[in-house]
Amino acid sequence: MFGFLKKKNKPEKTEEKVELSMEEKERLTNENHELMATIQEIEQTDPIEEKELASLYEKLGLNYAQLEQIDAAIESLEKSLDYKLSIGDGYKNLMSLYNAKRAESARNGDDAGIDKYMGKMDDMRQIAKKVTISG
Repeated sequence: MFGFLKKKNKPEKTEEKVELSMEEKERLTNENHELMATIQEIEQTDPIEEKELASLYEKLGLNYAQLEQIDAAIESLEKSLDYKLSIGDGYKNLMSLYNAKRAESARNGDDAGIDKYMGKMDDMRQIAKKVTISG
């Protein structure tokens, strides 16, 4: 009568992947080369500069994610968190990448992969708690 129990037609969620142009891919790749050179220079001359290194690794990881170089993105974003815990864009992106890897493992029937990425997602939740409590 009032439609409370009536099923509503929900639009399906569709994730649209934005295809990068060749120029954008080239720009991101060149930026990554510059970032890696800067990271190497800082690590050799002033490894104490952890905040700067965290920021550079985060940017590098975000670029890799845009280029769909998932493993490189994960590695860089993890290094960023090794230098400085934060729950910014890098954190959010890393959580999404872990979730995608977990889903891929589930599709492939890879129980070890599922466990690995569920564990990593749990670690990320702990980081969020630490940052929230200390911040």
